[in-house]
Amino acid sequence: DVQLVESGGGSVQAGGSLRLSCAASGYASVRNCMAWFRQAPGKEREGVAAIYTGDGRTRYGDFVKGRFVISRDNARNMVYLQMNSLKPEDTAMYYCVAGWGHCDLKTDFIYSGQGTQVTVSP
Repeated sequence: DVQLVESGGGSVQAGGSLRLSCAASGYASVRNCMAWFRQAPGKEREGVAAIYTGDGRTRYGDFVKGRFVISRDNARNMVYLQMNSLKPEDTAMYYCVAGWGHCDLKTDFIYSGQGTQVTVSP
């Protein structure tokens, strides 16, 4: 099985930054594609960023526009999401997810953490 534990959420003002962390454990072979998704109240879940743990290739949602960076530390089984220039519309619950195979935001991510809340005030 795979366990994912997020941390680093919080409340910031618009223009601020946050760094989310995801600690992963379990079979590495079934989590070689890691990603962050988010869901705001009343909205559908949307993909933020994905990273292939093998070579570090990344994919981002169109709305990111260079503001966020996903990274991984395979030795520590960690995935990070550095979020800069945050906007009120970035307010959501952010989830760390894991899957395998072709890695992008359409990957079948079958593992998910419990989420960490990000709130951005105007």
